[in-house]
Amino acid sequence: MDQEERIALFLDYENLAIGAREHLGGVTFDLRPVTDALAERGRVVVRRAYADWSYFDEDRRMLTRSHVELIDMPQRMGASRKNAADIKMVVDALELAFERDYISTFVLCTGDSDFTPLVHKLRELNKRVIGVGVERTTSAMLPPACDEFLYYDRLDGVEVPPARARRSRPAPEPEPAPQPVAPEAAPDAAADAAARDMDALTALVAQTVAGLQRSSGAAVTSSTLKRTLLRKDPTFNEADWGFRAFGELLRHLAEHNVVELSDRAAKGDPEVGLPEHGDRETAFALLRAVVVDLAGRDGPVALSGLKNQLRKVAPDFSEKKLGYRSFLQFCKAAATSGAVGLAWSPDADDYLLTTPAEG
Repeated sequence: MDQEERIALFLDYENLAIGAREHLGGVTFDLRPVTDALAERGRVVVRRAYADWSYFDEDRRMLTRSHVELIDMPQRMGASRKNAADIKMVVDALELAFERDYISTFVLCTGDSDFTPLVHKLRELNKRVIGVGVERTTSAMLPPACDEFLYYDRLDGVEVPPARARRSRPAPEPEPAPQPVAPEAAPDAAADAAARDMDALTALVAQTVAGLQRSSGAAVTSSTLKRTLLRKDPTFNEADWGFRAFGELLRHLAEHNVVELSDRAAKGDPEVGLPEHGDRETAFALLRAVVVDLAGRDGPVALSGLKNQLRKVAPDFSEKKLGYRSFLQFCKAAATSGAVGLAWSPDADDYLLTTPAEG
């Protein structure tokens, strides 16, 4: 138990309840998916919710059954007290941070950007901060400030009803001919979007592994990689790509030769690396072949525009999938390996690539 994270849960209840009702098809906020997600991260030792509970009578019963302490902030004075619950929540969170050293993680259930300074202060006090909010009502400022951010509508157990199509008036002239076009195009568009999303995920993971290897010089473990991905994007969740666990995602990428996994680290926390050969060597060979072809016609090849030439030969080429931050960094690595020559030309105001024989 001493190794468990101790979690304090604070709910800006009005923000959550109204956000869920208005933007998730009338869904009533349910605490269970939140507590289930937090159970995977540690032990919740404090549960407090802030609101004028005269407006949330049914919700109050649900929260009481979940052992949540209800902090009542009546709004009798109207709009002048609309921030009273927020201020009380901030004061209580800071008080707890100073008085309860054993609490290591604070969970702020809100999408309100007004809580961003609280997030910064808690992290300054060496506390981990997890945010929870309804996606459409969450300020863009809040997720990047947190260590991790969970969108309520994406949590397991939250069932968002499909958007109801608006009923249109009966068409006076039924014209079935144009209608099949949209359904046929939609799957292709969805497949293209899914492929782009997977490409972006592949690039993110490979680039992160390469960066960790360069900065630390040590082995990169699965847990280190996951923490780094969350620091880059607190909303990162492998479930968004259909994977049940982060290890399942890594095994998928290993099968596609994006990363390599090794069991030399602790059991259940494998080392993650980039393939030393394979795809990278193939990409260097592709670059060399394109440079040889272009240089044979026009002499040294300028870096600008070269990536488009590679994609004419290999449309799925992406240096980021190989762990390189930029196409220039990829070309420098290829030059270091001897695949091509690379030098800056003041006259051309660009890098020029040559075959090693010409260099």
